[in-house]
Amino acid sequence: MSSPFENLSGPGKPLRKEAADAKEFQGLKRSGLARLPDAANPANSLESRFDLAYNAAHALCLAALRWHGYRPEHRYIVFQVLPHTLGLGPEVWRVLDKCHNIRNQGEYEGDLNVDDQLVTDLIGACRAVATKVNALKPPG
Repeated sequence: MSSPFENLSGPGKPLRKEAADAKEFQGLKRSGLARLPDAANPANSLESRFDLAYNAAHALCLAALRWHGYRPEHRYIVFQVLPHTLGLGPEVWRVLDKCHNIRNQGEYEGDLNVDDQLVTDLIGACRAVATKVNALKPPG
């Protein structure tokens, strides 16, 4: 029986198998954890807090996927596989997926439409990811 990761990997699919790397895992984890406190700092602009929280969440989710020995072909997949990488449910990955779409609108269309509640939800989702990633032992 194949795993969800195997089902999503191969030519034309969103994942590819690549051995986990302890240094890369630690770097992604460090990057995500460094941004998270700044994202929660109300002295920063709402847009900056969104960017910091989104990038923290992406780094941490990527660290989790890399821990499992896979690399994404597209940014969004790191959020959608959270049930498989960290056992997190839709209450987390749907927030992150929504924020990914908002981030893309901001990056490619100049329309970054964020509010306090969205940023609060994003930070909460990122904290849930951080807790799970912190529990992972470095690969190797």
